[in-house]
Amino acid sequence: MQREMLSLVTSRISDAYIRKPFYVEGATDLVSVCRQLSAQSLTHALVRDGERLGIFTTTDLRDALLHRQPPDQLPVRAVTNFNIVSAQADAELFEALTLMLRHRVHRLLVLDGDTVVGVLSQLDLVSFVAQHSHILALQIDEAGSVAELKQAAARIDEQVQLMHSGGARIDRISRLVCGLNARLFARLWALLAPPELVAGSCLVVMGSEGRGEQILKTDQDNALILRDGLDLPMVGEVTRRFNAALAEFGYPPCPGGIMLTEPLWQQSVAGFRETLRGWMYGADPMGPMRLAIFFDAASVAGDASLLADLRDYLDRILVGNDSFFTRFAAPADQFADDSGSWWARLTARRDEQPLDLKKLGVFPIVHGVRALALQHHVRAQGTSTRLARLVALGVVDAALARDLGDALQLLMAVRLTHQLQQREKGLQPGNEVRASDLGLLERDPLRDSLAIVRRFRQFLHQHFRLDTL
Repeated sequence: MQREMLSLVTSRISDAYIRKPFYVEGATDLVSVCRQLSAQSLTHALVRDGERLGIFTTTDLRDALLHRQPPDQLPVRAVTNFNIVSAQADAELFEALTLMLRHRVHRLLVLDGDTVVGVLSQLDLVSFVAQHSHILALQIDEAGSVAELKQAAARIDEQVQLMHSGGARIDRISRLVCGLNARLFARLWALLAPPELVAGSCLVVMGSEGRGEQILKTDQDNALILRDGLDLPMVGEVTRRFNAALAEFGYPPCPGGIMLTEPLWQQSVAGFRETLRGWMYGADPMGPMRLAIFFDAASVAGDASLLADLRDYLDRILVGNDSFFTRFAAPADQFADDSGSWWARLTARRDEQPLDLKKLGVFPIVHGVRALALQHHVRAQGTSTRLARLVALGVVDAALARDLGDALQLLMAVRLTHQLQQREKGLQPGNEVRASDLGLLERDPLRDSLAIVRRFRQFLHQHFRLDTL
């Protein structure tokens, strides 16, 4: 209840889902109006009648059927309400609710000055208060331009803030954000790419976005798989506009160039097959990590069978390659701090030296589980889902998997709390926290979580024989 009241008193009408205005002329007969409403899947229309503006809803059909004139001869103006209740778009959402209750109406005309913005329905208002994400998803799906999509993208981080302050579990927040991001990317691709490119390619996201573990906006990690033989000259321009639009939406370009504008990440199926083989058997030291990035790929638009084809190929070439798995798993150990300095820093309340939660905790869990999933042909995307599958296969002990899942949730939650605090201060959100900034209820669980990570690294050492490198 506290969250709903907070939504009402802090949000503006413009934050809610406002349906675009749909107009009919007052002289239009009722049957024609209903036919148009049916075609548009609408329940209301704004009626222009000279200088007057009214609203006709399907509820008004009750009175229309009692009229002396047949519906196909009855002008819609005869059953239209021209006493519309209106409100400005920048007014508080609480005012909209008050107006609806006071005037006993289910819809408000939303204005920006004298310009009609659209119609706010009572159902959409209640939906916004009860579940912002539902309205946000509608805004994404119905965006008719890149500019409209940008407005929706700006509200995703607001949803994160609201859910986190309301005590939502970190896995629920990440699933919601990644679901919204996937819809956003798919809608942007549909707005920019011609149908033949959408049908002949597969747009994928990778990294934490692909695993469904992204929360706040971070570097873009995306790629484009093209169907063999597809030759469309506009591909380069479309991909450039796609990455540029995401950057404008707040998703920074990847410093490492892991974006579909780069030739390495925009290839045909045949081209990617050769690249995958090169990452496994070639001399490029970046090969294993690039394969790790690709392994997390998830389709968001286009022909998902193209990605499935590459996954099948990867499974075939990985068989019996134990030396590669050792090299692949090794980075999980690269940020190890076995000296115990992190333990001392967490114990010392005034320590100002930052702890990198990603390097010390999140990455070793994510990459270690990823290595095990790759070795055992587990195609699940999320770390927790991969762990469950690895337990079922007898690869990981159930108790260790449970501890790793809990540790990952704790590390991500602590990181998000401090990232939101950094953002409120106008700072760039990062992965580092200082022990002096941690409360007791954060410090002790964090210490336990990092101890679990150390135990997991010991397991990886034995499983992949990392000491042989």
